[in-house]
Amino acid sequence: DSLSAESSSDIYINISARNFKLFMGMNSGSETNHFFTELSKSMDLYLKNQQKLDFNWLKKYSINDIDLELGLMMTINNGDIATNNLKTTVNMAVSENDLSFPSGTHTLSSRESVIQRQMLLSEEQYTNAKNFSIYIGTWNVNGQPTLSSLNDWLTSDSEPPDIYAIGFQELDLSKEAFLFNDSPREEEWLQAVTKSLNSIGHYRKVSLVRLVGMMLIVFVKKKHMEHVKNVATDTVGTGIMGKLGNKGGVAVRMDFHNTSLCFVNSHLAAHVEEFERRNQDYYNICSRMVFSNFTPPKTIKDHNQVYWFGDLNYRITEMDPISVKDLVSKNNFKTVLEADQLKQQHRAGNVFKGYKEGSINFIPTYKYDPGTNDWDSSEKNRAPAWCDRILWRGNSIKQLAYRSHPNLMISDHKPVSALFESEVKVVDTIKYRKIHENIMKKLDKAENEYLPQVMVDNTEIIFNMVQFMEPQMKELTVANTGQVPVQFEFIKKLDDSTYCKEWLRIEPFMSFIDPGEKCDITLEVLVDKRSAYKMNSGQDKLYDILVLHLDGGKDIFITVTGTYERSCFGCSLETLCYLKVPIRDIPIGKLMELVSICNILITSKSVFKISPSRSNNILLLLFSEV
Repeated sequence: DSLSAESSSDIYINISARNFKLFMGMNSGSETNHFFTELSKSMDLYLKNQQKLDFNWLKKYSINDIDLELGLMMTINNGDIATNNLKTTVNMAVSENDLSFPSGTHTLSSRESVIQRQMLLSEEQYTNAKNFSIYIGTWNVNGQPTLSSLNDWLTSDSEPPDIYAIGFQELDLSKEAFLFNDSPREEEWLQAVTKSLNSIGHYRKVSLVRLVGMMLIVFVKKKHMEHVKNVATDTVGTGIMGKLGNKGGVAVRMDFHNTSLCFVNSHLAAHVEEFERRNQDYYNICSRMVFSNFTPPKTIKDHNQVYWFGDLNYRITEMDPISVKDLVSKNNFKTVLEADQLKQQHRAGNVFKGYKEGSINFIPTYKYDPGTNDWDSSEKNRAPAWCDRILWRGNSIKQLAYRSHPNLMISDHKPVSALFESEVKVVDTIKYRKIHENIMKKLDKAENEYLPQVMVDNTEIIFNMVQFMEPQMKELTVANTGQVPVQFEFIKKLDDSTYCKEWLRIEPFMSFIDPGEKCDITLEVLVDKRSAYKMNSGQDKLYDILVLHLDGGKDIFITVTGTYERSCFGCSLETLCYLKVPIRDIPIGKLMELVSICNILITSKSVFKISPSRSNNILLLLFSEV
């Protein structure tokens, strides 16, 4: 499942088989893009060669050898929340309605990815099928200048289509177009097409893409433009050296309402005998046509509907030109089509696998003497062939018309067109909002249930009378009452350098608790010389607030209190010499003041050379007031 480049969401891989699905998350980035590109190439190779995958090598690994943590399985669609802590091998699958994302916290982007994923699974509940008409046209114009009117080709239907996709080949055969990919013919043919669209429709151009002589233009009715999103283009050259743009393909993709459409205009390798080269051109376009502004990048096959057209150049084999012309003149197309290379290769599964083509009831579109409806009269005397074709892939697509337009005679090819009635998923806004709101509620409920949850047996730890260098211990029990593993740690408060005060020790200060388990934490109080001084002077007291932090969850605050029995320990000898009463009988504020003055006078003895007798008299006077 892909997300547009406008989204910063995580990437979810959805690998499904029958009624089971493996759903995993990956971080977006260049490595993920490369992974999907290589995966796409591998799948194309697998489908092309029709190989059977052998997974017997997995049997030698035990369940612990390949340890893929799927995290929590949360059944959003069914309403009931089911949970399992799973470790699995690569062949593990979850049911269709299960949802997987990592345990603990989820970033906003991953939450949005989950919502998008759930909305995608619920798509049928908020979309209605509506039919739209799509007109596909293709013409190899042999480098000729445009006609004044293309009405015979583009307005051959009475009702204007909702979408036009018009492809050209050999738009410009000049060396300037080949070397510099710049051609005045682009604007000439664009204007001619725009003027020849059905005037009732009022169309707007969605996109134009050109590679040398291949050009594709997509129009939609003006009233539909607001429903066209995520438009992207790409080009692939398969010509000289397999890279240059004299052959290859150009494509436009877009999201129309809630259905993704991809239009591919291609010009494949020429010459009767080169059908295998044409097959290879097709596969090169499939593998190299990448819409890279999506994460992961989208390829042609990643769309609900694909329309592939152009000068595919498949010829008639095993029949001489005279026989072909004779059968065509009798409208015996069926016999000739038995020798059609595209039909043969398609039936054999060598090309356009999964695509359909309508019945051909029109004469071959190649090769004519330019300006006439006469078959090729040159020395090569090429056999007539249906080089110009239109194919499609996708569900709920009905072809209404498939025809050529022989009255346009400027080229050695005749233009071809097809009209489709295509079913598109249209969003019902009211239903969409209701389902989105319902998913949001269920997701909120699921997230709350899967948040780390613990129970602490006591959030107020009270120590008895604490004395100098006599440790006291209390135990605190943290129990995991939730459904996911919990990692906790005591963290420092704002502007604090440590998570607890110097007289307190916590063991362990961080740990990991499985669901249903518990952890006993020891809190030890020990007042040593350094902390006793602060306790005696009132700079500190036995009081602290601990912050127990749950990774991905809330913080729990635990208070630690106690009473310290002040003593002579921690006081300077100078201070103690002048005390006439026990230290615990001196008010804390007064003791703090006396200690400060004592320290000042002791310092002054050396700085200001105050005599010891005078200094002692001052101290005796001060302490006599205590």
